[in-house]
Amino acid sequence: MSMSLDPAVREMLAQSPEAPDRPMTAVELRAAFAASRPSPGAVAPVASVTEHRLPGGLRVRLYLPEAAGPVPVFLWIHGGGWTIGSVDENEVASRAVCAAASVAVAAVEYRLAPEHPYPTAPEDCYAVLEWLAAGGAGPAVDPAAIAVGGESAGGNLSTVVSLMTRDRGGPPIAAQVLICPVFGHPDDGFASYADFATGYGMTADAMRFFFAQYVPDPSVSDDAYLLPSRASDLSGLPPALVLTAEYDVLRDEGEAFAARLADAGVAVDVHRYAGQIHGFYGLYTDLPASPRSHAEVAAYLRGIFG
Repeated sequence: MSMSLDPAVREMLAQSPEAPDRPMTAVELRAAFAASRPSPGAVAPVASVTEHRLPGGLRVRLYLPEAAGPVPVFLWIHGGGWTIGSVDENEVASRAVCAAASVAVAAVEYRLAPEHPYPTAPEDCYAVLEWLAAGGAGPAVDPAAIAVGGESAGGNLSTVVSLMTRDRGGPPIAAQVLICPVFGHPDDGFASYADFATGYGMTADAMRFFFAQYVPDPSVSDDAYLLPSRASDLSGLPPALVLTAEYDVLRDEGEAFAARLADAGVAVDVHRYAGQIHGFYGLYTDLPASPRSHAEVAAYLRGIFG
């Protein structure tokens, strides 16, 4: 059952700047993205926000709730096509989930393509998983209670990290939260890529640009750690919450992958957000659907961690 575009989304799209008439470089795109990002406005209060540097310089921003510790931790991976974005972009969502679920949120700033192409981003995120499991976040965080999640490219990296730790016998992950995730390639033939190619914020051409930055080497294009849809075996992965947006090129591949997870025996909750576009969760936090999605993620994590 299709719903028309949310009026709040329609108004936001109407006010969005026109796309430039020439291709931008990754550096130009980052600058434009940072300049256009809305200010977070009201944010949920949390007990503390601290910055941590891992060996090698990886940055992690740790949000702690007002709760008697040690608390579970939600490893959060931002979106941006592996090419743009930072821990700053999801301040509203990270604080909302931290406060409502009484979990720590560890937001990772992985290195970006094209300067750091695949597989740098997944290895960076896996390093943060190991750091958390080794107690790196301190005594307020339970190193044995870790969930992972992300939006868009961050949803891709969340499932990739789940595959990596399964395959490597690494730290167990209690759940994965996958929001408008990337699981396949723009040329995989899903109808949503054609139906929503332009006019809904994130375009099909933008996804092709991001892939060109992230994967300059075509020989790896079928790696499961690049495209989880290429994984032959999805058994043994953590339970998943999958949120998709009705008007998003990535909608169909997200829902198809969720069905494959369920077929592999993984507990999966899938929720398509009617009338919404890509980025409704973490980027466009003034949309009425955004706080609803934060509350859904927080409730899911409370259920996972009991």
